Amino acid sequence: VQLQASGGGSVQPGGSLRLSCVASGSIFSISRMAWYRQAPGKQRDLVASITRLGSTNYADDVKGRFTISRDNAKNTVYLQMNSLKPEDTALYYCNADLSRLGISQENYWGQGTEVTVSS
Repeated sequence: VQLQASGGGSVQPGGSLRLSCVASGSIFSISRMAWYRQAPGKQRDLVASITRLGSTNYADDVKGRFTISRDNAKNTVYLQMNSLKPEDTALYYCNADLSRLGISQENYWGQGTEVTVSS
């Protein structure tokens, strides 16, 4: 199983980016999917999460600016980031709780995709 994240880049304050993360491999089902971020010298924190049925949860500092969504048919989670601020600069990681055929649910991490917000 692999989680492949993409969509990071450099933008000016106020700009937008859309991150994507595709889960691939012998996947039976995916329950929770989420995005975390880690700024240099800081711990990795939850940004947003979404259940299979679409219930979402956001960190307070991204509410109203970021939107998490998913396409269950494509095993993909997205993070639309608007009104970006310099403090959003970080490595963004996708995360998923998924099960493979005959194997109970496990937690997986994707590789980070870098987001830089700077003028």
